[in-house]
This record gives sequence, structure tokens and C-alpha cells, in this order.
Amino acid sequence: MTIEENKAVVARFYEELWNGRRLEVADEIFAPGCVTHQLRSGAPAASASRSPADVKEHVASWLAAFPDLRFEVEQTIAEGDLVMTSSVMRGTHAGAWMNVAPTNRAATIRMSVVQRIAGGRIVEDWVLVESLGFYQQLGLVPDSREIFARAAR
Repeated sequence: MTIEENKAVVARFYEELWNGRRLEVADEIFAPGCVTHQLRSGAPAASASRSPADVKEHVASWLAAFPDLRFEVEQTIAEGDLVMTSSVMRGTHAGAWMNVAPTNRAATIRMSVVQRIAGGRIVEDWVLVESLGFYQQLGLVPDSREIFARAAR
């Protein structure tokens, strides 16, 4: 596949699957044994295989918790079989998420994702989400100034 074709697969991930709420697109753009690597500061990458059905369940759970959720891709860089995106996800926490009752707070989450494409499908991805700011926006974690003030005591 060409770099442009790979970028088109990733564009479908954001525009059709997430923003378009077309969960069936996961069947077309994810390989059955896609491996996702969740990247976290100070911890080894948590890797897990996920099927298109797993992806649909994941997306559906986020959409249930953040019904107005939208992605905006700010940058796309591609080389060979890899496509990297820098994006912003915005939504209002109006439904339960990860056993957290709705806060009705708006949240903006920055993330970087690298996706490896083979045969027109996503076969592997590395996901880095700016979680601390997200948790702070929902009121689950104190503001950074408060965290530093506590640490200085």
C-alpha cells in the first residue's frame, strides 16, 4: 500500500468510526489480531490484542460516556507502513465512564497515536494519551498547582 492509502485508513478511523459513529467501520479497518500498546510515563507499555469487535465495544463505551465526543486531527505524518497522528478529543462527560458517574464537565484530551498498516488494515498501534489533564478536567485529580503545593509541604 502507498503512504496515501495508509493515511486514508487512519483518516477513516477518526472521521468514520469515531466522528461518524459508524462502528461497523472497525470491521473494515482493523485486523483481527491488532495489537495495541498503551503508553504511560514511568510504566512499561501495556500491550493487548484486540479484535474489530473489541474496538467497537471500546468506541461505544466512550460514546456512551461522552455523547458529543469529536476528534480533531491536528497533524498526520506517515512513512512506510506507519502513520502518526496528533489529535484532540473533545466531549462532555454525560454518562458513566470507567465506573465514574457523569460529571457533566467538558474535557479536552490530547493524544498521539502511531498506527501500523498492512493490507489496508490497522495491525498495530501505539497510543499515548495526556491522562493527567483529562482526569483533572473531570475533577478526579487535583489541579497541578495543588499537587505541587502539597508536595512542597
